[in-house]
Amino acid sequence: MFGNLSDRLVETFKNLRSKGKLSPADIDATLREIRRALLEADVALEVVKNFTAAVRERALGDEVSKALNPAQQVVQIVNDELVTILGGQQRKLTFAKTAPTVIMLAGLQGSGKTTLAGKLAKWLKDQGQTPILVAADLQRPNAVNQLQVVGERVGVPVFAPEPGNGVGNPVSVAKDSIKHAKQKMFSVVIVDTAGRLGIDEELMTQAKDIRKAVDPDEVLFVIDSMVGQDAVNVAKAFEDGVGITGVVLTKLDGDARGGAALSVASVTGKPIIFASNGEAMDAFEPFYPDRMASRILDMGDILTLIEQTQKQFDQEEARAMAEKIAKETFTLEDFLDQMQQIKKMGSLKNMLAMMPGAGQMRQQLENFDEKEIDRTEAIIRSMTPAERRQPKILNGSRRSRIARGSGMTVTDVNSLVNRFEQAAKMMKGMAKGGGMPQMPGMPPMPGLGGFGGSKAKGKDKKKGSKSGNPAKRAAEEAARGLGQKPAPGTDGTAGSSFGL
Repeated sequence: MFGNLSDRLVETFKNLRSKGKLSPADIDATLREIRRALLEADVALEVVKNFTAAVRERALGDEVSKALNPAQQVVQIVNDELVTILGGQQRKLTFAKTAPTVIMLAGLQGSGKTTLAGKLAKWLKDQGQTPILVAADLQRPNAVNQLQVVGERVGVPVFAPEPGNGVGNPVSVAKDSIKHAKQKMFSVVIVDTAGRLGIDEELMTQAKDIRKAVDPDEVLFVIDSMVGQDAVNVAKAFEDGVGITGVVLTKLDGDARGGAALSVASVTGKPIIFASNGEAMDAFEPFYPDRMASRILDMGDILTLIEQTQKQFDQEEARAMAEKIAKETFTLEDFLDQMQQIKKMGSLKNMLAMMPGAGQMRQQLENFDEKEIDRTEAIIRSMTPAERRQPKILNGSRRSRIARGSGMTVTDVNSLVNRFEQAAKMMKGMAKGGGMPQMPGMPPMPGLGGFGGSKAKGKDKKKGSKSGNPAKRAAEEAARGLGQKPAPGTDGTAGSSFGL
């Protein structure tokens, strides 16, 4: 979502790094570029003015003039101020001293409240809570049915005494749900309320009545990050009319400019508590202002990446896998297990985007086809256990059978085996302390050597060598004749690692 803004800011700071000392004119020029970048990202004008004024005041002070590296100091100031407009410190959910904790969701129709209710319920369930969803949106067609489907997906019960579609009293449903939750010993009640296409008196009156009936511990305003500045105006209207305690951002994985996300905390004075960044029910995470600022400035979000990894990877399994790599007994079966764990973590593209400097390879990430993981998995599953453990026994007839069984081609099977052999060598080098080289076929990662880096240049002398594989040799010769590199999948330098 913040791709364009991130690119503009990174380019602006790049111009500063060539200067040993910053003059007031340099700072003014930098602030002009930052102001334009924020306005183009649809950030509210009031927020932009306050942000640039705060950066200017600090940048013209002793903090920068006496710094050993003024350019880095300016970047630090911009990062600090971004954290400020995003809400400062992370704010956690407030739980009631006596169960149940009541969370009321409010927002316009189409902002993703119902799906968000399911994601929040799943997140709370993973935290050891026992949530229940309440279908208090009785106006939108099939809203009750949709919440029941969402609840079934995440394994959370739904309180829905009324059919909806214009039938039933949402205030009574919300009030009765609290009694039901106390009787059944649920720890959290999540009330999904109705929305409208726009702000009107009926919407606000109903939201006020529901709030009065359930006395919620949290009133979370669900905002569509793709709407722009108008979403900020809607947030202010809900704050003035109903009184919200926090904000939840949805659709952060969209390609809109993201101004709402950067404006809503400053304009409403309410913290952003959660962010939703995908279709899957686990594409939901607590919102950390400092981590989001780091992503915008293309410094990555390693802490979130580590947290997501720790949720899925078992330490004992990881230790056993490390031993296999060290003993050079890593097989395609082991790789299949690793790939399945990676799939549980969600979008690989999103994980790679959290790496520092990911903005420099945004084009490669956008072209990345995550279905390659499924294709690779199909090839491995079409092998016998013996073939997975000993890829060297894969002769022509075996590869042909595997290709037919997986719905792929023999070339695809050959490519996977070649890349696996290269990766095995790479892992062997890592186990012996050779550092972390570039994964074969992946775009060069900033700051990493190995494949695609300086070491690869030493292999240019072998351009005239011919492969013993007829299909691979033909591709190499054709590529040399055209003055191009071999096509992806025909050697270990193009395409993707294991199909990734």
